[in-house]
Amino acid sequence: MSFLGEDYLLETDAARELYDEIADLPIVDAHTHVDVAEIVENDGWNDIWEVEAATDHYVWALMRNCGVDEELITGDAPNREKWNALAEVFPRFAGNPTYEWVHLDLQRRFGIEKSISADTADEIWTETRTQLADDDMRPQQLLEAMNVEIVGSTDDPTDDLEYHERAAEEVSGVDIVPTWRADRAVKIDRPEWIAFVDELESATGISADEFDGFCEALAATHDYFDERGCRASDLGIEQPTSRPVSERRARDVFRTGLAGGSLSEREIGDFQAFLLEFVGELNAEKGWVTQLHIGPVRNYRDDLFDRLGPAAGGDISTGDVELADSLEHFVNRFDGETEMVLYTIDPTHYPTIATMARVFPNVTIGPAWWFNDSPFGMEHQLEYVGTVDLLSQHAGMVSDSRKLLSYGSRFEMFRRSLSNVVGKQVDRGQIPMDVARDLVERLAYERPNELYGF
Repeated sequence: MSFLGEDYLLETDAARELYDEIADLPIVDAHTHVDVAEIVENDGWNDIWEVEAATDHYVWALMRNCGVDEELITGDAPNREKWNALAEVFPRFAGNPTYEWVHLDLQRRFGIEKSISADTADEIWTETRTQLADDDMRPQQLLEAMNVEIVGSTDDPTDDLEYHERAAEEVSGVDIVPTWRADRAVKIDRPEWIAFVDELESATGISADEFDGFCEALAATHDYFDERGCRASDLGIEQPTSRPVSERRARDVFRTGLAGGSLSEREIGDFQAFLLEFVGELNAEKGWVTQLHIGPVRNYRDDLFDRLGPAAGGDISTGDVELADSLEHFVNRFDGETEMVLYTIDPTHYPTIATMARVFPNVTIGPAWWFNDSPFGMEHQLEYVGTVDLLSQHAGMVSDSRKLLSYGSRFEMFRRSLSNVVGKQVDRGQIPMDVARDLVERLAYERPNELYGF
């Protein structure tokens, strides 16, 4: 089998037939970290480093593991030197999905079939730099070429969504929808929480120095996002907490937190539980999806965080997260009232969320996420979900990407992996081919549209 060739990831004739059915379907990507301004301004990029590595902490982490100096990763070194450093160690990435994603981008978007190495670095740099100067390689044109129909961005409640408004007027062929990401509102234990309260007040003009005003201001941003096409909220949290908490209790904790007082673990949990339920109520009123990204231990490497801040590739996964008890109140409180999508970073949590989805029809298992969005990780999740819950009710795919070119490569990897999983079931006599076709088409395109109401 040739590298990334026609049969890439497809192990059976049935898998090949199924992939042919879905390969060219439009991309509906409900969760990304897209730079909306980059799309609207449509200026494009200068070089291959900007396109493939300047914003990608997956690449950064692997470069560090190969001993590349930080100056050549996130430092001030010229992009040409950074690219050469990446190319020199890139063969050592083999086996990691990043190796496949970047090469998929080169093959599918640039038509370059050379493998990245020190020997090919200069040639690839020059060839891609020439192509990136063409109008066809600007963001809006690439979205059209990749057949991207929906892009869901990730946005703080205080964001003004100016570029989303411009996108609605100026960008054709793709809908860019905001997602209300309330992490900073909920995490009262973080040093930046007080700054968020100030920003919330400035963004809404509503006094937020008392708890009632804080909640009113949050609700105002929720309305603002809804008016601009938002279909989902999101919350990234290591350990979710849900339990009945009175408004009086939440108000007391709010006052202590805003005054800079010390908060106990119980107080922090009570505040988060109250706000999670508050967000659920807002979502239920508007028919939004409630997304929870559960489990990552953020900024685990102290030195990296001290030097570079968050989202620098210093996060890890842990199995030490409790889900059944911690989500019981929330899923019962909103049983049938709001769609919920649960993403877990540790695959040992799949049994809990899969059985939860089996019991609650409005709970959906999110795509294999972060450290699991490889062919191995996706196939493992799809096979497991299909045996415990319903594969047809899986959320489909999201890129979770910080770089635009990844939309095509990540969705291709998912669609091939999906076709391989279902194709093997066809060949084993578990599913007839006509049903298999409907199943892969549903997960590749129809299900995310249905789930998010696009």
